[in-house]
Amino acid sequence: MPKYDRIVITGMGALTSIGNNVNEYWQGLINGVSGADYINTFDTSKFKTQFACQVKNFDPLNYIDKKEARKLDPYAQLAIAAADEAMADAGLETENYDPDRGGVIFSSGIGGFLSFQEECINYGTNSRTPRFSPFFIPKIICDIGAGHISIRYNLRGPNFAVVSACASSNNAMVEGLYHLRLNKADFILCGGSEMGVCEAALGGFSSMKALSERNDDPKTASRPYDRDRNGFVMGEGAGILVLERLDHALKRGARIYAELAGGGASADAYHITAPHPEGLGAKKVMISTLDDADMSPSEIDYVNTHGTSTPLGDLAEVKAIQNVFGEHIKNINISSTKSMTGHCLGAAGALEAIACIKSINESIVPPTINHFTDDPEFDTDINFTFNKPQARKIRAALSNNFGFGGHNACVVFKEYIP
Repeated sequence: MPKYDRIVITGMGALTSIGNNVNEYWQGLINGVSGADYINTFDTSKFKTQFACQVKNFDPLNYIDKKEARKLDPYAQLAIAAADEAMADAGLETENYDPDRGGVIFSSGIGGFLSFQEECINYGTNSRTPRFSPFFIPKIICDIGAGHISIRYNLRGPNFAVVSACASSNNAMVEGLYHLRLNKADFILCGGSEMGVCEAALGGFSSMKALSERNDDPKTASRPYDRDRNGFVMGEGAGILVLERLDHALKRGARIYAELAGGGASADAYHITAPHPEGLGAKKVMISTLDDADMSPSEIDYVNTHGTSTPLGDLAEVKAIQNVFGEHIKNINISSTKSMTGHCLGAAGALEAIACIKSINESIVPPTINHFTDDPEFDTDINFTFNKPQARKIRAALSNNFGFGGHNACVVFKEYIP
């Protein structure tokens, strides 16, 4: 008998640097497409890093009118677009659902960074009538994406944002899982959005020595687990999943993609930006997630890693995975899809959850691209799925995401079996 009421995924939505819907995104992943390119939205000549994985060809007016678009930061515009796709995909766009039983738990690591920068610059340079827009605060706060989605679809159930840096959307899914198990809603839209490639963000991450500076070849800059990895690539995007109680999904005849079997959270309690060198927090969160799902490590076939392409972070996570999976590590595939999308910060967890679900549905593991040189720090019996996708049956997939502040969040998806 299941440990808890079963929670399933019935809809998905995505916008990324390699595709503006779930299908395009997935095709980009399995074909090993890099979304990295030179930044063309501002002058990068004074920056040590001059590239990022930016969303391309996105027009908010395809989703909202011009007047409304001016009131929204781009991160919230992406959130609405991803929500539209997920609701339609779930068949809820036209469904006569109970609005009091629908919720939104949607995150962002930074929120309206573009609007924050723009407003501050405008205030500081306008000597005649310096003032802030009345939409300044609603545009920048991290919870406003959740608010706009709930208003758009009249969802009056649980509604809030989870902010834990790059673990944010994993934490959002974990919170959605818990709320649904407690029967606080029938379905909850969970995910995250980030569109913060601007001077302030690029400069801030660059000053921390967090970013790759491989300006001569941006498309190969994100190199998780490669000996010559030298920092992450900033990414933009939005991902959202419709989590739904199984009984509700069955009652309305919904298509079910997979089951969200468990989730967990932990802290490194070590350093504000560096991971614990032995990956203790990462180990704990994976163990607690498997325990929550009532699953053993031997049931996992694929791990979508945090894998940001930083020297310390990649090594610490692999140590944690080895400690959790032991000898079974020889039987699983590991890959970092951030090698293609860059690091989408608060949106990363949701987008990588979609990659896990698609891998279960399609029986294929997306690759870790841009591998050129083996790192002797990693054991040779670990299958990092370098450079090419691998076809295999995937019963269950686990996804890690970690954030500044030592935040760790993990989710595990498994094949839906009635």
